[in-house]
Amino acid sequence: MLEDLPTAASSPTAWPAAYPQGYAVVDVETTGLARDDRIISAAVYRLDARGEVEDHWYTMVNPERDPGPVWIHGLTSEALEGAPLFQDIAEDFATRLEGRVLVAHNAVFDWQMIAREYARAEREAPVRQRLCTIALSKELGLPLPNHKLESLAAHFGVVQQRAHHALDDARVLAEAFRPSLAAAAAGGVRLPLHECRPLTEWADRPAPRIGQQSGGYGSYRPSSWRPSRKRPVCPYPNPGRYEDGKPLKQGMRIAFSGDTSVERELLEDRAVEAGLHVATSLSRLTSLLVTNDPDSGTSKVVKARQYGTPVVDEAAFGQLLRDVEPADG
Repeated sequence: MLEDLPTAASSPTAWPAAYPQGYAVVDVETTGLARDDRIISAAVYRLDARGEVEDHWYTMVNPERDPGPVWIHGLTSEALEGAPLFQDIAEDFATRLEGRVLVAHNAVFDWQMIAREYARAEREAPVRQRLCTIALSKELGLPLPNHKLESLAAHFGVVQQRAHHALDDARVLAEAFRPSLAAAAAGGVRLPLHECRPLTEWADRPAPRIGQQSGGYGSYRPSSWRPSRKRPVCPYPNPGRYEDGKPLKQGMRIAFSGDTSVERELLEDRAVEAGLHVATSLSRLTSLLVTNDPDSGTSKVVKARQYGTPVVDEAAFGQLLRDVEPADG
């Protein structure tokens, strides 16, 4: 169902030329949080370059499996039985996303769920960049007690009517994102944009039977779309720590922490192919930590602070991978 809304007049405030030309504020509800869980509803608010609402769209999706925590999202098997399959709404969904920055609260989760659904449908999600409103609130220094959507909404006086309903969550997020975007533009703040690389293959595990949820909220299972394997030993000596402004060098020890837009195994593969050593833990010998959330408080981030280990985000690491300096000799 699509409802066109009137577009408000653009603000006369000077606008950063480098800012995106449009946004798709997205929320998806899912059967769970694991890698092989499914989308059961999706909503998109399309915003123009200055954050004015253009229209919105919502659909339920039949996940062809147990709907998961009904007590959270309220969508039962009976409610979803007549809903379209994801492949049936993929084209319409893509129309809402194409040419825009995907905006979501904890955007890496929504992006990964969307990317996996498109991979199952043997298509690619037309998203090239995402923006997380949690990261943006940090960039703006908003005085929030925590990073929940309800706290961001309360800060901007946005009233939530149906929490964990995709359409209302997307509305609330759009209404909170608009003043955030305006504040960022007025202050010349760099938007925390991250690259999105679509998956190109997927192999599902057998779906759980109705009433048998294979993984609930908060659970984690390894990716089923790509087999794990033991990596070869890095043939190059560790040249030491990465220095800002200089290239990476073969043999450097790279550690990762937190979610990444590119599947972690693929990102590690790229590092290994470039001649880097992928470390599973962080020590004083670690050359660089890659994380999209340096304030997360994970053990690796804490140790990086203690040891003075350099930290970069995934986008910066992707740039560095393009020009890795050969090892000495």
